[in-house]
Amino acid sequence: MSKATKSNEFRPNEYVVYPAHGVGQIVSIEEQEIAGIALELFVISFEKDKMTLRVPTNKATEVGMRTLSSPDVVSKAMDVLKGKARVKRAMWSRRAQEYEQKINSGDLIAIAEVVRDLHRNDDQREQSYSERQLYEAALERLTREIAAVGGSEEGDAQKKIDDVLISRAA
Repeated sequence: MSKATKSNEFRPNEYVVYPAHGVGQIVSIEEQEIAGIALELFVISFEKDKMTLRVPTNKATEVGMRTLSSPDVVSKAMDVLKGKARVKRAMWSRRAQEYEQKINSGDLIAIAEVVRDLHRNDDQREQSYSERQLYEAALERLTREIAAVGGSEEGDAQKKIDDVLISRAA
C-alpha cells in the first residue's frame, strides 16, 4: 500500500460504526480494481445482519464511519436515557422522519434520545407498529455499541439499558 491513506484510523478486527447499519467489524482491507481504478476497501462484516459491506478507505470518514464511542460518550448516552421523554407535537410522519435521521446518523447520543422518547412502560398507551419499529431499531443500535465498547455480551448491555429505562419510570 504505497499510497498514503487515512485508513490507519481504522484497522482490521476493529469494531466500527457505520451510520446506516450500526456496529460492524472490519474483517480486512483489500484492493479491488473498479473501472480500471485500483481502490482500497474496508471489508466490514455485520454479523447479526449477515451482511458484508465494502467501503473505499478514502471515503470512510466522509460517509460517517467512525470508531466506537468512548466510554465517556456511552455514559452520556445512558444519562440521556434517564431523562424525560421529549415528544414534539409535530405530525407523526415528521417525527418518524426525525427519529429515523437520528438513528441513521450513527450518533450514539441521538440514538439514545430516540430510545428515550419512544420507550413505553406496560401501563402506557399502545405503540403503533411504526413507533415500535423505530424504537427497536434504535434500541438495537444502542445495545450493540454499548456491548462492543464494554466488551460485553449484548444481553448484558440490554439489561443495563432496561434497568435505566425501568428506574426512570419509577
